[in-house]
Amino acid sequence: MKYRQHLLASAAAIAMAAPMAMAEDSPDPIIIPVHNWSSQIVMSHVVGQIFESMGNNVEYVSTDSQAVYESVRLGDVTLELEVWEGAFGKSFNEALAKGGLHDAGDHNAVTREDWWYPAWTKEACPGLPDWKALNGCAAIFATPETGDKGRFLGGPVDWLKHDAERVEALDMNFTVVNAGSASALWAEVAAAEKTKRPVVIFNWTPNFAEAVWPGEFVEFPAWEDGCDKDPSVGPNPEATYDCGNPANGYLKKAAWDGMKDKWPAAYETLTQISFTNPQIAEMAKLVDIDEMEPEDAAAEWLEAHEDLWKPWTGS
Repeated sequence: MKYRQHLLASAAAIAMAAPMAMAEDSPDPIIIPVHNWSSQIVMSHVVGQIFESMGNNVEYVSTDSQAVYESVRLGDVTLELEVWEGAFGKSFNEALAKGGLHDAGDHNAVTREDWWYPAWTKEACPGLPDWKALNGCAAIFATPETGDKGRFLGGPVDWLKHDAERVEALDMNFTVVNAGSASALWAEVAAAEKTKRPVVIFNWTPNFAEAVWPGEFVEFPAWEDGCDKDPSVGPNPEATYDCGNPANGYLKKAAWDGMKDKWPAAYETLTQISFTNPQIAEMAKLVDIDEMEPEDAAAEWLEAHEDLWKPWTGS
């Protein structure tokens, strides 16, 4: 890969020009976890290739998206690049309270993760995006798998979105079916588009889908702190998760506490890294639409955005 060769050559030149600065970072590999959605996988390779351009060694490991925070805390992996508030805030905070990892700064991106439908679905259920209207239209989402109940296609189980708890807390006439991967969600929407079949799935922003399929998030009772823990918060005084997810969630980076001492130059770069919604959506598009391999997608993205990331490395 020409660009990867360029990165390695650049790293060698930097190392020769500033050997004392490069000696600060350990030769041990920085371990970067990858999960099961495209933006995180491509972003991991983007940051990994940035670290390589600085003379660092990098390894990637496939890691559960909830258990990863315990892995970061213990130093088994070095960092996490996409801490979504709605999906992973609880796991991150629990690990944070134990010690061993810390908040390495926010991305500029604002996140939202919730039930979502493509625009043609609203034609069949005009009261949308109100969740009560959705529930009133449940029959149009029914499948042989769900009988007389509507089908909601959720994300993979390990994303822990508590959709079944929400259905119960709000007494919704829906059955939650979990997709095995993010690609299964997109396949569902693409198949439904052919006949304009109404569908409601788990979706999030930023990702490429908002540019391909215009749609809207379902508006549940607004998120309030404690909705996931305290039954008195939210409209159902006897249940938790009777609310939507945060509509303006954070997207953080997390780092092992030992990173700043073992790889100080890479750590300083990590703290400066901050991507926007469009930038992250572009990363995902290269894989999900353009069908590139994550490593190649990262290299292409870096080549197109040198003015953004090179200052993060001090070059």
